[in-house]
Amino acid sequence: MNILKGKKLKFIGLGSNLPSKIYGSPKSTLKIALKTLESLGIKILRLSSWYKSSPIPLSDQSWYVNAVAEIKTQLSPHQLVKTLLTIESKFGRQRAERNEARVIDLDLLIYDQIIMDNIIFEDIEVSVPHPRMNSRRFVLIPLKELEPCWHDPKSNSPIDLLIEKLPINQKVDLF
Repeated sequence: MNILKGKKLKFIGLGSNLPSKIYGSPKSTLKIALKTLESLGIKILRLSSWYKSSPIPLSDQSWYVNAVAEIKTQLSPHQLVKTLLTIESKFGRQRAERNEARVIDLDLLIYDQIIMDNIIFEDIEVSVPHPRMNSRRFVLIPLKELEPCWHDPKSNSPIDLLIEKLPINQKVDLF
């Protein structure tokens, strides 16, 4: 039974594995990004612990710093994604290759119980829940810290089962 059914939960994922010339270390950059979100009216309700995680796919990149934040916002999913992309750009995120190292990565993970697959509005494509979150230990471990009873709204699978199915080569440790 999904005891969270109907509960209004909005979560974003945060990640970085490159230092910023302006904001410093990956963790410092992400902390400043959280303050930037709040300055734009996106309230941070809870923040998971900080985690370090191996890159996916495995490579010689530096390990990432990750966290998950529960937020409160009046923005629609599309407006929120647009805001996250704008912050990434202002913080120096450049997109050249998939899975490349990055100064900042902000992803909309969950928006209430909404299920939306590749819906485009004003040139912003949104999918919620995030289409790859259930295959990423660096998302599910911090999410479980905040919502241990969360169920994926698409499959109704509990978070523990999703974590159990992940490849063991995905390493995630407290930072």
